[in-house]
Amino acid sequence: MPRFPKAAVVGLLLVPIIAGAFVLQDRGAQRGAKLFDQVLSLVADRYVDSVDVGALYEKAARGLIAQLKDPYAELYSPKQVEAFNQNTGGFYAGTGMSIEDQHGNITVVKVFPHTPAAEAGIMTGDQIVYVDTFNVRAHSWKTDSVSAHLKGAPGTKVTAKFLRAGVPEPFAVPFVRRVVRIPAVEFAIMLDNKTAYIPVQQFNATAAPEVAAALQRLTAEGAKSVILDLRENGGGYLDQAIEMTNLFIPKGKEILTQRGRGEPPVTYTTQSAAMVPSLPMVVLTDGYTASASEIVAGALQDHDRALLLGTTSFGKGLVQGTYGLDGGYMIKLTTGKWYTPSGRSIQKDRILTDDGQLIETHPDSLESDSARKARPKFKSDAGRVVYGGGAITPDVYVPYDTLTTAEQKLAHELTGKNGLETALALDAYALEMKTKVKPDFVITAEMRDDLYQRFAKRGVVVDRKVYDAGSRYLDRVLDSRISGFAFGDSTAKRRQVSDDRQLLRAIEILRKGATTKDLLALAAANPGTFEKPKQK
Repeated sequence: MPRFPKAAVVGLLLVPIIAGAFVLQDRGAQRGAKLFDQVLSLVADRYVDSVDVGALYEKAARGLIAQLKDPYAELYSPKQVEAFNQNTGGFYAGTGMSIEDQHGNITVVKVFPHTPAAEAGIMTGDQIVYVDTFNVRAHSWKTDSVSAHLKGAPGTKVTAKFLRAGVPEPFAVPFVRRVVRIPAVEFAIMLDNKTAYIPVQQFNATAAPEVAAALQRLTAEGAKSVILDLRENGGGYLDQAIEMTNLFIPKGKEILTQRGRGEPPVTYTTQSAAMVPSLPMVVLTDGYTASASEIVAGALQDHDRALLLGTTSFGKGLVQGTYGLDGGYMIKLTTGKWYTPSGRSIQKDRILTDDGQLIETHPDSLESDSARKARPKFKSDAGRVVYGGGAITPDVYVPYDTLTTAEQKLAHELTGKNGLETALALDAYALEMKTKVKPDFVITAEMRDDLYQRFAKRGVVVDRKVYDAGSRYLDRVLDSRISGFAFGDSTAKRRQVSDDRQLLRAIEILRKGATTKDLLALAAANPGTFEKPKQK
């Protein structure tokens, strides 16, 4: 019998089988829906305590999302939708403070410039004890509750009462809420008299224009190289990642490809001429560099436009889509994956534990040279080997500097059970020194002695030998506190450069090459640049 008729018969037989599969699938869905309705009805009608049926539906929906085991899928309530839009958009109506819970105290950790909080003289370290007539501590309010009450419609009023180290009584501050802009680039400075240093803290709606403005200013001042700092940047808007990459890569180059279920791949390319197409460039990454940050880092690496330095990025390469639901709810679902121009998947496989922690499926905590070379290999435009397997592996591995044993011991003594009193003593002292120091101040033995006495008065008792042996750690912490209060972030960062091992290494490498090609050749010719942590 000829083969073709037989194949045709087999094909015809498959039709009812496939059709039957759809019928079975449909029946399974019907049984599941019926089971859910029966359980919901019985719980609503017969459960010993009365329950809110609407709340039951919401819990069931959240349970369904949880069963996907997708660490990035989430159901947002209307209030959570509002917070989501504020965090990703970079704008909200409020007072201009960033707060967090520190040992049970709602503490100001950042005051944004040109905001009601800044204009009222609110300082880092101030603690919020009242919002209007609500006692924050008595009601055990968490950060989200305090933040929600501080925010509101532009032009409306809110009063907060603060505790400040060194000030005996709480003080009240009335605010008029207004739209607050959270910058992606809080400051950008010149280092080494020729390097534009641009730290990007998030990819909000204005991230790329902010970087462009910093580049324009610093190149006009004579910058001959660029360090783009993406450390601790968890990402944000995809369009801003694309636009930021285009500042450095010419028109027509691929930035990433998005591949999803049942849809053709979508490739994003640069659309305009690069602003700085040739300045030698280093990008700093670490384990908290994620999502949009990894898109930028991966594209710059694949196109040989920048040397990547630091530690391996987080590996968040999943595409999330948000979908509005009735009642103001929103669902966020993973709908695809991101791939760099060379074809590397950014996503590093992780599992979500029962306690909400993300654990790598195949952890490589040591980031050894051999472990790196065991990863899948891809090629950059120039034929360099770049490593896949999830996340973005830097060209030059430089870990953060580590504390000596003596410094670790002092840090443990100060930040353990004594953490709150230590912070209060440091803040009080730093605020006192704010008006007494000049930009070139140094931490002296007398300052350490004074602080030691202040610790003792607050019940923070540390053996003097331990205190003196770990003084380098204390000096860095105190210097950061004082310089931040007295002169702001940019001056504080300049003072901290000598303690930033990764940044120092980037500056050192930039001194040795006139082009990015020189930097990449230098890294390739000197395997020792793949540094191991120093033993202390």
